[in-house]
Parts: sequence; structure tokens; C-alpha cells
Amino acid sequence: MSQLRALAGALRGGCAGGSQWLLGCGGGPARRWLDPRRGCSTGASPIVPPVASSSSSYVEEMYFAWLEDHNNVHESWDAFFRNIQPSSPSGEAGEGRPSALLQGRVLYHSPGMAQKVVEDHLAVHTLIRAYQIRGHHVAQLDPLGILDADLDSFVPSDLITTIDKLGLPNPVSHAITVGFYGLDESDLDKSFQLPPTTFIGGGNTTLPLREIIRRLETSYCGHIGVEFMFINNVDKCQWIRQKFETPGVMQFTNAEKRTLLARLVRSTRFEDFLARKWSSEKRFGLEGCEVLIPALKTIIDKSSAAGIDSVIMGMPHRGRLNVLANVIRKELNQIFCQFDPKLEAADEGSGDVKYHLGMCHERINRETDKSITLSLMANPSHLEAVDPVVQGKAKAEQFYRGDDRGQKVMCISMHGDAAFAGQGVVYETFHLSELPSYTTHGTIHVVVNNQIGFTTDPRVARSSPYPTDVARVVNAPIFHVNADDPEAVMYVCRVAAEWRTTFNKDVVIDLVCYRRFGHNEMDEPMFTQPLMYKQICRQEHVLKKYSDKLIAEGVVTLQEFEEEVAKYDKICEEAYTSSKDEKILHIRPWLDSPWPDFFTAEGEPKSMSSVPTGLEEEVLQHIGQTASSVPLEDFKIHPGVSRILRGRSDLVKNRQMDWALGEYMAFGSLLKDGIHVRLSGQDVERGTFSHRHHVLHDQEVDKRTCVPMNHLWANQAPYTVCNSSLSEYGVLGFELGFAMASPNALILWEAQFGDFHNTAQCIIDQFISPGQAKWVRNNGISLIVLLLSSTCPQGPEHSSARPERFLQMSKDDSDHFPEFNGDFEVQQLFDCNWIVVNCSTPANYCHVIRRQIQLPFRKPLIIFTPKSLLRHPDARSSFDDLAEGTRFKRLVPDVGAADRSPGQVKRVIFCTGKVYYELAKERKLQNLEKDVAIVRLEQISPFPFDLVRAEVERYATAELVWCQEEHKNMGYYDYVRPRFLTVVANKKPVWYVGRDPAAAPATGNKSTHLNELKRFMDTAFNLSAFQGRDL
Repeated sequence: MSQLRALAGALRGGCAGGSQWLLGCGGGPARRWLDPRRGCSTGASPIVPPVASSSSSYVEEMYFAWLEDHNNVHESWDAFFRNIQPSSPSGEAGEGRPSALLQGRVLYHSPGMAQKVVEDHLAVHTLIRAYQIRGHHVAQLDPLGILDADLDSFVPSDLITTIDKLGLPNPVSHAITVGFYGLDESDLDKSFQLPPTTFIGGGNTTLPLREIIRRLETSYCGHIGVEFMFINNVDKCQWIRQKFETPGVMQFTNAEKRTLLARLVRSTRFEDFLARKWSSEKRFGLEGCEVLIPALKTIIDKSSAAGIDSVIMGMPHRGRLNVLANVIRKELNQIFCQFDPKLEAADEGSGDVKYHLGMCHERINRETDKSITLSLMANPSHLEAVDPVVQGKAKAEQFYRGDDRGQKVMCISMHGDAAFAGQGVVYETFHLSELPSYTTHGTIHVVVNNQIGFTTDPRVARSSPYPTDVARVVNAPIFHVNADDPEAVMYVCRVAAEWRTTFNKDVVIDLVCYRRFGHNEMDEPMFTQPLMYKQICRQEHVLKKYSDKLIAEGVVTLQEFEEEVAKYDKICEEAYTSSKDEKILHIRPWLDSPWPDFFTAEGEPKSMSSVPTGLEEEVLQHIGQTASSVPLEDFKIHPGVSRILRGRSDLVKNRQMDWALGEYMAFGSLLKDGIHVRLSGQDVERGTFSHRHHVLHDQEVDKRTCVPMNHLWANQAPYTVCNSSLSEYGVLGFELGFAMASPNALILWEAQFGDFHNTAQCIIDQFISPGQAKWVRNNGISLIVLLLSSTCPQGPEHSSARPERFLQMSKDDSDHFPEFNGDFEVQQLFDCNWIVVNCSTPANYCHVIRRQIQLPFRKPLIIFTPKSLLRHPDARSSFDDLAEGTRFKRLVPDVGAADRSPGQVKRVIFCTGKVYYELAKERKLQNLEKDVAIVRLEQISPFPFDLVRAEVERYATAELVWCQEEHKNMGYYDYVRPRFLTVVANKKPVWYVGRDPAAAPATGNKSTHLNELKRFMDTAFNLSAFQGRDL
């Protein structure tokens, strides 16, 4: 545009004299022509007739005479006008077709006409930009030809299109469209200078308007629709323009076409084979989007060539079996035997349906001859739930391999159109993509756009034009492509892979396709989409279309095509025969995240014993001193932080620790042992209650920080502590994925308040709790979920981590007293699905974290962390509690007067967490230390049957009470009561002391809170409170 403005200035007399335009502003006889595409001059100098330098009006007369008939002027003038005519491809600009730019230069004495030339050029430039911005609205994306992929049948009025040739009605009249720019029919054959923001010219700097429009329509209105002009980076926009605008850019060799056909054969015939053999089985086939398989393989091929050797993939159930067979290369007989209802399940867990399973496989990429590991993550029916898990696992692999730019490990995420637009976790995951501690340096998203949900029409399923619009928030380019054009799909996939390699940013491929059957093969889609499915019934298969095309082009013969089909059909038949030899249905071969060096070859723990988790005195002292100091020089910290560090120093001198110091001891000692520790969550660097301060900030230098934990030892493992985005679902899923990559790491996610985990419930319910049972996956195993919890007068939303939910999902049997040979504790932990604890001391908190790594297997650990104990003066531990030989206490017995005279004890109060300190305080006030024993359950699940029985037998004559601060219908009571009754063989009651049932977890009124507390404290120490009550 600036060049056109400069031209306008020249036309208005920008040079000294009228004739200076021909001579050049320097006045010399030899002219240099400005090349606006390059911003510099060229040496081309057409011979100028001598008279031309003295009379511009004479030049004007000669020009018009030449336009009428080239023979009307002297041959020197004819040569002059021919030489300055802008170059154009043969046949595109005839001899009688004048350059609009030349007319403007010659007719500079006519301001009106000169202005028209400038305006026409500006209009053409605007037209080009309009195609770049909105061309995708009129692209031929729907293979069915019945819907607009953007839900909008309106054709932008600023596009001059040949939409009538697309077989679609054109609601915009040609006159109105042309009028939008002030152009008319005669302008179509005029040549216009191309701006530097387009590549449609190829080697030409000018083109006739008709050719400009044709090339723009080829680039932006064919089977590919490109959304990219919202990206706020010129270089990236130019890169995309060049990829899609350069003439003839989408070319494939015959070898590439044959490879594409072979892959399409495998994708299509695999689904056909399953349909023939198991016509009444649900399989969520890929019919209607068979091109997904060659698309994924193209992405992998291009990425492998660029250096990628590990690809982590996530996808919903549609097409999963096909991806496993033809992309991951899972053995076909292992897939087919999943359909056999007679096979008995191996004793490896409950298992899952075949279209939820994943796999990890290392193979040679045939196109690049390089080794590549492909991992397809198992996923529940909760669409998109796997998105952050995939990102987390990829990030972990990049981290452990030192792949700081994602040049070795990458993600491919597949989505359905309805879920991509409708599921909020998609947005949460996108917003992790640029965060330093979460970025995986670019994910390729592939949307299988069925143009329908289960039965829901997209016009009532989303408010955005496209299902992919969510990707615009992170400036990810979006490539829409008609899935019935395999070559267009392959080109888009090639560009997407190159984009990720070049810019390390997310990119989205929108495969606009259809679903040949219903949501599953047993569903009837004609109930709700009759017109769409009538068209689908008439739709020719893409394999037939493409094979006919290649046969017509002579790329393959009909015989070669039929041989390729027969070859794959034979492979399937042989695998089917082999699958009948299977007797047991194993899940372990489907493991998506194996740890071969951690377990035995059979996947079992190498031992079944635990070791003490205590620490040497010098280690405690060293960690304590580091935790209370600033290891960097000239680093000015906040006075408040300085006060906290002095307080820690005093604790260390007295060989004591508070909650923050106990955590420091756990993390620091594991780092010494080479265990990577990663703590993530909202505001975890400082700690929600300002107790942690693991990241110190220089008060005088912006962005200068210090993490003392990374300055503990010379060869320690790295410590990562990172504030997350304000997300629970996405971030917990991410950390779960991170924990899956290696067993030798401690991965922690902390909910800012306990009940904030409720928005991440899907990850907890579908992945963490049942993950090992469904997928034989020791995943999330070193994942610790820290939930700040305690009933307090801060209102119902900040009081309870809902422990009842976690305990309800714990799989131990409340009516059976377990009997184990060997280490009871370890055997019990091995059999559980997760561990739930509520620690009451910093030492026990440290022990349970260290035990998590010392165990010979991995289980998810849920820790309820009480807010009030972070600084409670009584909630401190001595270094002796962490001395060598000590270990985690699943139960903390009473060690006072009651312990010394157990026969005199009238009541034993069992409790957990911070309520212990309130009970101990009240017992002392009432002078009941000899009459009431208080026992703390630190590990709630699996329930410590052995230790509880020992305490019950110790206080054989005392009545048993369970006390909790939560309401009766919440908390731990419903979980512990039946287990206590099992311990006592239902011969003694277990009385409840606590708050009455309620709908909300806590009151928002402090007075009410204190009254409730006083009421149940009075009941707890009223030794006659339960006399005369029925069991």
C-alpha cells in the first residue's frame, strides 16, 4: 500500500518536472525502474525516444495512438511501449491489453484518471487480502455438498468468486460484488501490480485481474480453506501465504500418489473387514473419514524426517482400532481377538472396551528409515479428557531427554468436531501451550469433522462458525480441508508438520468429512438426520474416487490396485485365523506407558517390602539451612520473606520443623537421591497461605528469581515448581500425564483449596482412581494430589476437600479383614487403587512423601493438608521423628497418661487430621487425660486394620468413638464405621461425634462455626453421652 501511495505522489508531480518521470528523478538519461516487490530498483532501461524527454503531452498522444493500432506510431515508439509493458505469462496479457500502471504513469496530467488507477490498485490489493481473510468461507469443504462447514451460507460481498462454477447458488450479484471495489468488467483484463503480501504471481510482479481472481480462488476457495490472518506475526502469515499461494505448489510425485493409495486401501479395507466379520459389534469405525490414516502417517513421516523420534497421541474412540492397526501397527490378531466374547480375561484388572485401549510401540518409519516410538494413550468415553494427559506425558519425555525445543518428542491430538467445540478442557489445554513449564513446543491437532455430534446438528451444537474456532485464542493456524480429496489432505498435513517444525507452535487440521453410519454401528442416524444420510448413502467411497483418478492418470493400473487390495485382505484373513488360537484376553500388551526397567519382565514388582524413610542428621541440617537462606549473592528479598527464613533458621537450630520445613525435607532428600520433583498448581511457588516460598523474588531486579531447592547438592536432580494457569481439569490431567513418563519422579499437584478438585473430577474418576484396573497402567502413580482441607469459618467453598468421594472409590472391602503373609502394609498398598492420608504432623507428611518413592510400585497418593496446621504451634515435629530408621506412621497412638494406664480408659476417640489438636486441647481443659485416649488415623485408605485392632484390644473395656469435624454425611465416617465394626466383629458400637448432616460442607458464619465446634466437643468428652442408646 505504501508503494501505491508513493506512485500517487509521483502522479501528482512528486518529481521536479513533468518529464522527470520518464528520466528518473535524478535527471540522467538512463532510467532505473522501481520493483515494488523487492523495494529496490532494477537495471532494466527501455530505449526512450528522444522526444519523450521533452513533452509529456506528446507521449500521451503517442500512447493513445499506439493503443488504437501499433502501426500508427514510429517503430521506436512501438518498441518503447512494448518494452515498458509489464511482463505476464504467455497468453495472459495480449498485445492490446494495456497496463493499468502504465496508463497511470502516462496520464499523470489527468488527476481524475490517475486517482482511478491508484484506487483500482488499492482495490485489487484489498481484494487479495479479502481472499486471504475470508476465502475459506466459500471453499468447497463439505464432501457431501449439502452443508457449509462454517454454518453460514452467506458469501462475503467483498469476494469476487466464480462460485457459480462450484455448483452452489451465488446469493451475491456480480454487479454488487464488482461495485464493492469500484471495478467493472473491463478491469478484468487489465494488469495490476501485486503487493508483497501475496505469492500468487510466482515469478511475475503483475497479473491481469482475471488471473489474480483465478489464482486466489485456486489457493483459498478450492478443497482447502485456510484461516490464518488473525495471527499477529507477519513472518508466520507470509510463510503460510507462500505455502498455499505459490502456483503449482501442491504437486505429488507418482510414487507419493501410490503410497497414498496403498495407505487408503489399508484404512478402508480394515473397516470393511471388521464390518464383515463382526457386523453386530460396536467398533466406532472410521467410514467416511478413511483419509485420517494416511493423514496421520504423512504427519509422522514429515516429523520423522525433521528429527522427531517419539510421538505421543491422543484420540477419541472413533477410528481408534484403525489407528492402532495401521499407524501404531498393533498386531492385527491382538485386535481381532478383542471381538471374541468367549475369551477369558487375564487376572490383570477389570479391563476396558477395545475402542478405549492404547499402546506404545517402537518401529522403523519406512519413509525415513528412522526409528520412531508411537504411543497412543488410552482414553475413556469422556471425549477430550485425554488432551492434557497427552501434553503432560510429552512434556515429561521432553524434560527427561533435554529436548528443550520439542525437536525429538511431539504430540498429535485427534478430536471430534462436537467435542472440540463443546468441551472446556480443550480451551484449558490450549492455554497451557505457551506456558514455560507446560509447553510441548507445538501440537498438531487433527479434527475429524463429522459435521454432526451423536445426533445433534452442529447448528444447535455450537455458536462459533467452525468447531475449530477455539484454536484462534493461541494464534494457531487452521487448515480446513475436504476429506474426500486425499491429495489436498496430504498437502495440508505436510504443511502442518512443517509449521510445527519451523515455529514450534500449535496447528489445527480440520478434516471435513462425514460419518457413514450412526454414532456407532448399531445406531440409526436416519431418525434425526434423514437428508444428510440419504446423501451419504449415495456418496461414493473415497477409495473408489481416488483409485479411479490414479488409474485415469496412468499412475497405477487397475490390476495393480486390485492386487494391493487383495494383499491387505489376505493379511487380515491370516491375522483373523491366528486370533482364534488365543485363549486368554490380556490387557498388558496394550499398555501405553511401559516402565520396563522398573518392574520385572512380567510387569510385577521386583520386591514386596518397604524400607525406612528416615534421614541422617547431617542431611536434615543441610536441607534446613538451605531452606532458611538465600543461596545467591546480591539478592534482595522481601522483609516479610526474610522474617520467615529467620523463623525457619530458629527451628533448625532447635531441631524442629513446621509443615513447610517438613515438605522441604521430603523434597530435598529425594532430589539428593536423583529423584526429580515437580510441584504444580495455583500459586504453589509461594503457597496459597504464604508458607512455602520455594521461589524467591529479587525486590530490585525484575524477573530475577531464586529456587533454593535447586542449590542443595552438587549432583542433585532438578526441582520444578511452577504456578499453573487458573485451571484444575487441564492442569491435573497434565500432571497425570507427566507422572506416567517415569517411575523415578515425584509429581505433585496441589489444589489451591481442597474442594477446587471438583472441577477436575473427570481426571480423578476416569484416570487416577481406575487407571490401573482398566489399563494395567501404573500411571499417576507418583502423582500426589495435595488438597488443602479443614472445616473452618471461611465458608463452604474453602472448607472440605470432600474426602468421602475419594474414600467411596477406594476398593478395599469394608467387611473383610485382610490376611497377608509378609509385610502387611506393603501388601495392602499393592492391592489398593490409591492411598488416602490425612497427616497431622510435618514428620509424617515427610515420611509419606518419601514412602511414595521407596515403594517397589507406584500408586496415586491423595493427601489432605489442613490449612490451620501450616503454622499451628503444636503441629511441629522434632528431627528425631525423621531420624534414621523411622518411617511413616499409618496410625499414631496416644502417648500420654491413657497409654500408661489403658485399663482405666473409658473412651477411645479415633480421629484424623487437625481435629486432633482441638480434641487434645479440650481433653486437657477437662482434665480427662487418663479417661480418654485419642488415636489418630493418618492413613485412611487402605484402612490400617492391623493397627486399629491392636488399639481396640489395648483399650478393651473402653467405648469406641469416631470424631470428625465434617458433617455426618460427609468426611470419613461412612468409610471408617463399617471397617471398625469388622475389626470388633460387630460386637461393639462405634459412636459418632461431629457435626449433624448438612447440604453444605461448612457454615459461612463464624459464630455458628464455633457453636458447632463447642457442641461436638462437649459430646466427645461427655462420658455418659451414649449411655442407654441403642446400637
